[in-house]
Amino acid sequence: MSNVVEKFINYVSFDTKSSEESESVPTTPGQLVLAKAIVKELEEMGMKEVSVDKNGYVMATLPSNTTKKVPTIGFIAHMDTSPEVSGANVNPKFVENYDGKDIVLNKEKNVILSPKDFPELKDYVGKTLITTDGTTLLGADDKAGVSEIITAMETLINNPSIKHGTIKVAFTPDEEIGRGADHFNVEKFNADLAYTVDGGAVGELEYENFNAADAKITISGRSVHPGSAKGTMINAMLIASEFMGMLPENETPATTEGYEGFYHIVELNGEVEETKLEYIIRDFDVEDFAKRKEFITSIAEKLNKKYGEGIVKIEIKDEYKNMKEKVEPVKYIVDTAFEAMKAVNVVPKIQPIRGGTDGATLSFMGLPTPNMFTGAHNCHGKFEYIPVYAMEKAVEVILKTIELYEKM
Repeated sequence: MSNVVEKFINYVSFDTKSSEESESVPTTPGQLVLAKAIVKELEEMGMKEVSVDKNGYVMATLPSNTTKKVPTIGFIAHMDTSPEVSGANVNPKFVENYDGKDIVLNKEKNVILSPKDFPELKDYVGKTLITTDGTTLLGADDKAGVSEIITAMETLINNPSIKHGTIKVAFTPDEEIGRGADHFNVEKFNADLAYTVDGGAVGELEYENFNAADAKITISGRSVHPGSAKGTMINAMLIASEFMGMLPENETPATTEGYEGFYHIVELNGEVEETKLEYIIRDFDVEDFAKRKEFITSIAEKLNKKYGEGIVKIEIKDEYKNMKEKVEPVKYIVDTAFEAMKAVNVVPKIQPIRGGTDGATLSFMGLPTPNMFTGAHNCHGKFEYIPVYAMEKAVEVILKTIELYEKM
């Protein structure tokens, strides 16, 4: 078992699922348990300035061993896993020399990882895959990133002939619920630039992400006896259905890709007297993003004119912005990672993140932070898997990126 895999198997044994319902930081105690274990490991490895703060943010430094003036580079990954599926009692399975056929993850529950559903599996014929047992997620998002970063640091410590500038690493809580950078101390981290190691398939390199907003809609109805309701009942659920029908049906996550934005309903709770909807709004283009927010607001206004002022209330809250605005002026940091991938025989795939990332928030906090691949697939669910070679390549890319900065 390679070093990066050994670390990964250890980290996924910690239950670090984050929780949207919790207001504590971190939102679940398991994240702090893993944070303290990582601190101990980093100290034993020989990393310097190792710390974990009260909010569960781990930081450490690998001092420069070169006389050159080199930018201080940061590498960041998150410790929490998605609240969508259990991350407790993860039981990873190894599929060696994958033959391109169906993988039975759980015979009893009939959970099958199939190339019919996930055709990219065919890209890994002959490789070793790490999968779930069909009952939990795997946790490669983003414990693979944690493993890859720490393995790279250990490699540098054990091979002092590899010259490098000062390297900073950080491991954050609560990224999966959008709070990963909320308490990140950029000043303490003290890096000139950084990379999150939190992407997907081998070669992914991203410096664009959605502009994001959350829209909460509350519809007030009037309940009267249905036998005498004519002209008096206002059924909030029917107005909610009308609201949903006024949004473009071809602008949902299931019908869009690439740079296409969408409206996505994530929650619907209703009775006659009150119905609540929650949408997330996403777009890469800042002007189109503004138009989307205006459009969904106009629907509420139209329904208020139809049913009465105040019947439909909408509250829109911006969540994060497209990091491209902050990364493009220093795009050499993307180009350097691109060249590092090519140097270790990885085909770079620059593509937009159809989601958010800690790197977006950090970029607007003054730390430009594009995103590198981990090798993970099908994150947030029981079909999650990661090829071993992809993890090893991620370590190589981190090391080569560091080397290229030292040679600048």
